[in-house]
Amino acid sequence: MATRTQSKSRTSSQSGTTARSAAGNKSMSSSRPAQKTSSSSSRSRSSKSQNEDMPNSKFHQLFLDLLKDIYWAEKALVKALGKMQKAATSEELADAIATHQEQTREHVSRLEQVFEFVGQTAKAKKCPAMEGLIAEGQEVIDDTEEDSAVRDAGIIICSQKIEHYEIASYGSLRTLAGKMGHEDAARLLDQTLSEEKETDALLTQLAESSVNEEAAAE
Repeated sequence: MATRTQSKSRTSSQSGTTARSAAGNKSMSSSRPAQKTSSSSSRSRSSKSQNEDMPNSKFHQLFLDLLKDIYWAEKALVKALGKMQKAATSEELADAIATHQEQTREHVSRLEQVFEFVGQTAKAKKCPAMEGLIAEGQEVIDDTEEDSAVRDAGIIICSQKIEHYEIASYGSLRTLAGKMGHEDAARLLDQTLSEEKETDALLTQLAESSVNEEAAAE
């Protein structure tokens, strides 16, 4: 009888230990989701705080400075493209420049929308880089003979330098806008970026298909 009693006592003790262990595991398990929820909530508050502070951040200021820079550049380019079109010898090149001039006017309008999307008034800041590229284009026109393929080759080279500057600018602006959550602004900037790349490819095609060969023969 004593043996059975001791056995029963040990069984009851083990059952109690198992029950306490299960209860402890359940308690620990119940506490974990609370920690995860607290962590998620903290990240959410941190993200919200960063978005609220973004307009005053140095990163946002960098974006605005670049935006003002390219805004000035595009407005100046509209005028410069008109001069380049008149100076071009090839009808195909003149047509391509005229088309891009119209695109550039649209780019100016898009940039004004971008300013609006980020809560700013459109404002231009002089762009020394574009000023220099436009001056270089005029210098090529002044230094080459009228109605020559050499002039066209020079115009294409200067135009592609301008396109490469714009591609770099719009690519950077699009990336910064996306990083700050300005999705509408990033979409417009990406649209312009695609058009700049298309223009660059067209200029390459014109140079390689005829202009360079004719210029080399002069």
